[in-house]
Amino acid sequence: MKNVKSIIAALAIVLAFGFSANAQETMQKDNMTKGAKVTTVQLEQTKGKFTQQNVSLEAGNYVFAVSNNNAGVDVGFVLVPAGKDVSNPENHIKNAYVSQVVANGKTEKSAVVSLAKGEYVYFCPLNKTPQYSLTVQ
Repeated sequence: MKNVKSIIAALAIVLAFGFSANAQETMQKDNMTKGAKVTTVQLEQTKGKFTQQNVSLEAGNYVFAVSNNNAGVDVGFVLVPAGKDVSNPENHIKNAYVSQVVANGKTEKSAVVSLAKGEYVYFCPLNKTPQYSLTVQ
């Protein structure tokens, strides 16, 4: 019985440390964007295209708000550093994905994305849009 109590106590300690580490990691991520200016970039999709093409931004923190204006299908958003294979999801900037696919007449947002100076491409594989350039200066 004493061994069972020791094992349970040890498991409780391990779980407590695990939860504590996870909470600290979440707080660190939140603190990275707290106090930092976050700008929303509005993007609209219609059938087979984005209406905003070749976007230019300053380096900083962004949220992408993607609207579906009668595209005929649910839409999404993929952002990839230029020169990377866009068909490989490992190269996608995951925080730029919208929270869920965007139904007709709806708008969905991404998480905060920190963009450094450089060239990127964006597109929607669901709506089969071309790839457009996003330049960060």
